[in-house]
Amino acid sequence: MGKKALQKFFIRKLRNFAPPKWGASHTEERNLFKGLPKHLIGRKETKDALEELYRLDFINKYMKTHEIHISLNIEKKKEIEDFLER
Repeated sequence: MGKKALQKFFIRKLRNFAPPKWGASHTEERNLFKGLPKHLIGRKETKDALEELYRLDFINKYMKTHEIHISLNIEKKKEIEDFLER
């Protein structure tokens, strides 16, 4: 699985939660890795793919209850949807 495929997996995962994780609705970062093949969890390329989403400002990171919580950046919704369509 390449970097772009991992990034799309993470974005779709956040978008498909019930309720979707946009803006103030957030989840623990570790929930993103559920559903990934075990050989990809903890790998450098997986971490790099997620870090790039933070740098692109597609995902917001919060510190809540001593855990990292994340959500999709509602202000970048159009760019995120365009990214998924590519």
